[in-house]
Amino acid sequence: MPDTPQPRKKGTRARPAKAVSQAAKRVRQAADPVRKTGDVRKPKPEPLAPPEPGRAPARTAPRVEPERRALQVPDAKVGLSTASVYPRGAASAFELAGRLGYDAVEVMVWTEPVSQEAGALRGLAELHEVEICSIHAPTLLLTQRVWGTEPWDKVDRSIELAEEVGASTVVLHPPFRWQRDYALEFVEGVAEREERTEVRLAVENMFPWRARAREMQAYLPHWDPVDVDYDHVTLDLSHTATAGSDALAMANALGDRLTHVHLADGSGSYKDEHLVPGRGTQPCAELLESLAAQDFSGSIVVEVGTRRLDDEQRELDLAEALAFARLHFAAPADRGATNAPGLGSVGRRGARRR
Repeated sequence: MPDTPQPRKKGTRARPAKAVSQAAKRVRQAADPVRKTGDVRKPKPEPLAPPEPGRAPARTAPRVEPERRALQVPDAKVGLSTASVYPRGAASAFELAGRLGYDAVEVMVWTEPVSQEAGALRGLAELHEVEICSIHAPTLLLTQRVWGTEPWDKVDRSIELAEEVGASTVVLHPPFRWQRDYALEFVEGVAEREERTEVRLAVENMFPWRARAREMQAYLPHWDPVDVDYDHVTLDLSHTATAGSDALAMANALGDRLTHVHLADGSGSYKDEHLVPGRGTQPCAELLESLAAQDFSGSIVVEVGTRRLDDEQRELDLAEALAFARLHFAAPADRGATNAPGLGSVGRRGARRR
């Protein structure tokens, strides 16, 4: 997809790139104290005055140190999806991820050739010093013809791409209801492929399609992965909003099968909104805090919509989303994983059910 800038509205003034970077830096700095809370330095005590001649020094009460509660911040990567910069391309996503301080990038395989080419992706990762944590297979409605029309070919090529770039996860959507043959063997086919590779195939939660008072089951075996026998699942918080699902209950039910998170928000609209976390109704903060208490070791990927924004506002939104993730992906170090509110052993150390 061509990586061309969007036209600026008449009468507006472009903000210098330096100002944008400084604004984004201020947003990033807001999250820094959270990552360093356990390293609060004590102030130096004031020196005592010498006692008067002939008088014993005054006795002082023992100093009582205030209790300090260190935070535990797991090693999970916070990544940026290339879909978050659309209509910009993969190169823009890697550049923004590196400059804003993201740990990694999730590559949405798209019509853009760079998103399909392992050498180009490795070069971008090395240039901007970020990892590639995941590949999103072209199993969306809008990518039905990317890498042909055979769905298993798309899955297999996505696995190969992940292996070539060092990504640990491939994100998959469940089959559409009209893909009946693919749907009949989907669960078994995913499990079979996971036996042949170290790459995790994390099937994403979706939502029913709605129009006025009608609702259609568009995905098979179901849009809700909780009761389907997948070893690994991606939890998308924009999709839970659209579906009307309880995100915390879903995470609790998935347990250690939850290995990948698409961090976004939604207001409950029938549209898949992908808002910046904190701007909708989803329990984004609560989920992140619970995952941190569980020592979650998967990936947390920001996947928000910015296609209507200019470059300046896009950068600010992505910086805000990263600050939100850094702020809330933490838990008191003395709080055991089994005591986390609302969740069971979610994604603990990437455990597998097999």
